[in-house]
Amino acid sequence: MSSEASEAERSEASKRAGSEATREHGGGGRSEASKRARSERDRRSVAADGGTASSGATRAADAARPDDSLLRVRDLDAGYGDLQILTDVHMDVGDGEYVTIVGPNGAGKSTVMKSVFGLTSYMGGTIEFAGEAIHGLAPEEIIHEGIGYVPQNDNVFESLTVRENLEMGAYILDEVPEEQIEVIYDRFPILRERSDQRAGTMSGGQRQMLAMGRALMLDPDLLLLDEPSAGLAPDLVQEMFDRIDRINDDGTAVLMVEQNAKEALGRCDRGYVLVNGENAYVDSGEALLNDEQVRKDFLGG
Repeated sequence: MSSEASEAERSEASKRAGSEATREHGGGGRSEASKRARSERDRRSVAADGGTASSGATRAADAARPDDSLLRVRDLDAGYGDLQILTDVHMDVGDGEYVTIVGPNGAGKSTVMKSVFGLTSYMGGTIEFAGEAIHGLAPEEIIHEGIGYVPQNDNVFESLTVRENLEMGAYILDEVPEEQIEVIYDRFPILRERSDQRAGTMSGGQRQMLAMGRALMLDPDLLLLDEPSAGLAPDLVQEMFDRIDRINDDGTAVLMVEQNAKEALGRCDRGYVLVNGENAYVDSGEALLNDEQVRKDFLGG
């Protein structure tokens, strides 16, 4: 990291990176950086245990779940301080699956995401990742388990350059993985062009690409994306969704919160609809798009 970044900036950046760092799949196999990161969590089970499934775009108490669940959430109660937001939430993400959470404002969508990443008050239930309980763990512990998180707001370090932001994404490693930075530059060419530019001077779309690029520095098994299209110009929204598709195609499981429900459901494997902090519907994205009640209540008819 350049000498221009102050010690205070580095300290604050390290704390925030602990909440946001993730790992990226490169083409043709994993990079040395991702192998190093993965070696820190070899103790994990290869796959999660099985469970009960739930059906269709109907009331979702027992949602249809993949047999190879990577993330398994059961009876989750969580919130902020003493304020409970989520009640008995069930959710699953299979290995390599693309899952979207939609619902009205205030439904608790982002709270689910933050709860998985250890950023809320845990009040009950279980969160398992690759067969191990992770509820109650701090974010800096969870990134070692192979989960990465890109928040909707404050998702770049504005005073740092593009390259310095990427370096912070690999802060848990002893050395900056140059080969992984090249992987990110190949995926997001604009970041290579703007390598020395301060993140705070970038456009909204460029900042989102930087946040995702940093999130991919440690090659996560599961990538959490909170409103990735928020604030983007209309002509950039499709590009952003296309990039997420390619990340998932490379083998990374994706759990995404998105207000652009029609677009998100049209691309994902499965979708969850949350209402008032509780499960309402779950099914394949296509089935939810075609469900009359879901369309009427949540998709504008």
